[in-house]
Amino acid sequence: MPKAPPTAEHFQLMINRILIRIKVVQMLYAYLLTRSEFHIESAPEKKTRDARYAYSLYLDLLLIIMQLSGCKVRPGNLRASIDSLRESNVLAGTALAKALSADLSIRELIGKGSPSLNSFDSTLQGLYHKIIESSVYADYRKKKGKKTLAEDVKLWTVVLSTVIAKDSAFLDRARENEDFTSAGFRQAFTMAANTLNDFSDTRSTLTQAKKSLNDSLEKAYELYISLLLLPGYLTDLEAERIEAAKEKYCPTDDELNPNTRFIDNRYVKAIRESEEIAQYVKDHPVAWEGDYYMLKALLDAVRQSDIYKEYMEADAATYQDDCELWRRLLKNVIFPSDALAEGMENKSVYWNDDLAVMGTFTLKTIKQMANAGDGSVEVLPVYKNDDDANFGPDLFLGAINNREEYRSYIDKFINGSQWDPERLAFTDIVILITAITELLNFPSIPVPVTLNEYIEIANYYSTARSGQFINGVLYSIVNYLKEEGKLLK
Repeated sequence: MPKAPPTAEHFQLMINRILIRIKVVQMLYAYLLTRSEFHIESAPEKKTRDARYAYSLYLDLLLIIMQLSGCKVRPGNLRASIDSLRESNVLAGTALAKALSADLSIRELIGKGSPSLNSFDSTLQGLYHKIIESSVYADYRKKKGKKTLAEDVKLWTVVLSTVIAKDSAFLDRARENEDFTSAGFRQAFTMAANTLNDFSDTRSTLTQAKKSLNDSLEKAYELYISLLLLPGYLTDLEAERIEAAKEKYCPTDDELNPNTRFIDNRYVKAIRESEEIAQYVKDHPVAWEGDYYMLKALLDAVRQSDIYKEYMEADAATYQDDCELWRRLLKNVIFPSDALAEGMENKSVYWNDDLAVMGTFTLKTIKQMANAGDGSVEVLPVYKNDDDANFGPDLFLGAINNREEYRSYIDKFINGSQWDPERLAFTDIVILITAITELLNFPSIPVPVTLNEYIEIANYYSTARSGQFINGVLYSIVNYLKEEGKLLK
């Protein structure tokens, strides 16, 4: 049975997903290049007494912060005395506590256990009360709303140096360790503060990356609307030119009785009458008014084109002809123009990168208008539904959280005789990680769709051989994941 042609609804969902995939690849590439890694410090290479003690206490301090924040840090059923405050602990449930609890390095540390941690159990109740009675905690509580990770880190770094480090009972317990040194004690607190700040930096970078993803998607949609509106600005400029020609000294007959087919174009009229576009522009002002020289350069190029001349010289023009004029002009004259590239660069850092995709969507929208033939404008939605809106963030976070596992799949199937793992384009690695994320976490998306989309992204954004490479590696990974029972679609 032949497949039914895709509906407008399917088309809208499809093109949104195409754009989102590209944006996720771009943002993931930037994030992986710029993130600062959170990590637990490695054991010191020089086994001096200072270094040995500093490292031991440093690990204990991280676990003590979690205990004071209401987290269980002992394997099995062992509980510290602070656990009695579990229900009423005002330090519990913070962003830092949740982030530390979810971190794999911290969970591994908890699993290994710390023999020296037990010696501090008797100090926890006293430390807890000193913290909640401190000025820094009072200032922390005054801040309204849900506290950010950065605010939690600031609280705990100050608490480390002004409460815990200066607590006499804590210092007495620390001195019971036969490796104790004053220098090691101070170094441990410095290391713990640095680790927390590194953790905050990493999460802050991730938050910024997610925000950049949303911002870039919004700007891409703004470009789409702006491209639909652009012919109207060129039409207005031509109308001004025609009126000015009538008023000049000794106008010609053609100038007094001009051909107004271009400025009467019904595609432009339909776009201007679209309530949906008008509402979007009201909520998100987009305009080309301040780009006179760009518009003039584009209009000059349009008027000199054979497409324009054929349209103006035809005996008549239908609504479909009016739409087709702008589809052809945009595709062949305006989109390749240096003037447009410069104008877009002044509008948004994203737009020149987005033109290839959003230009295609613009042309397809105009084609749909011509096919409808009734002056209606079916503007593509920002997101088709909730699944569409969540697709980008879920895909991005899935790739971040599982990148090491997915990279292992890539390394497993690189053919060393053809591809040198050390010389692979980083873009290709990012594309593959994103593709594997989609394969394993979005069961409703067919495997062939995922493969085709990321091969196309590789062909456009990476090296000449990237499409072939992506195709070969993904094919092997798909077969492996199916054999392992990890890919069930």
